[in-house]
Amino acid sequence: MKQIEHVFFDLDHTLWDFEKNSDLTFQKVFKLNKINVNLEDFLKIYKPLNQEYWKLYREEKVTKSELRYGRLKNTFNAINYSVNDDLIHTIAEEYIMYLADFNHLFDGTFEILDYLKEKYSLHIITNGFEEIQSKKMINAKIYHYFDKIITSESVGVKKPNPKVFNHALYLAKASEENSIMIGDNLEADIYGALNVGMQAIHCNFDESNLGNFENLSITSLLEIKQYL
Repeated sequence: MKQIEHVFFDLDHTLWDFEKNSDLTFQKVFKLNKINVNLEDFLKIYKPLNQEYWKLYREEKVTKSELRYGRLKNTFNAINYSVNDDLIHTIAEEYIMYLADFNHLFDGTFEILDYLKEKYSLHIITNGFEEIQSKKMINAKIYHYFDKIITSESVGVKKPNPKVFNHALYLAKASEENSIMIGDNLEADIYGALNVGMQAIHCNFDESNLGNFENLSITSLLEIKQYL
């Protein structure tokens, strides 16, 4: 990887600990709205549903508003908790409002960014909502590490669409040959990058079974030092 000059990171589930921060946000929002549900039971249903909705969102099969409403409505239905649409919309808005108040990062984030910043230009490519991604990075004190921050909303399509990666390369004045993508999602981050000719490192922090995946995979951020 000697020719690498530009390192592109995904944000959620890669540097920013989405699961931990999201859990804390729901805890706060439910308390504010006096929603009396067992948070653990709620999250057990919500998390896989949220993943399904994000897949549909990446594939342009649901809109942003449908994602934000549907993942909550379906979860409350599944746990038999009665909640009206006005409250669901309130929860959806407050969830986004407070999400960046919690800023847990994965172990090694600052160390690896300090290490890489000395050698490469660093950038972000994220499918996350435009109005919150920069706020997350600012509050978590990692915004200054990155030269370019590309959101899928600013491009008009989502990873793994090659337009996102090509637009990011253009903005960063980078080429496919001198760029690498680091992210947690095989479909959106890894195959999306590989399909436009970039190199890629998969973050498999929960050590999931990857089947026949043959590309580079790491279980902690500091392992990146072995390759870059």
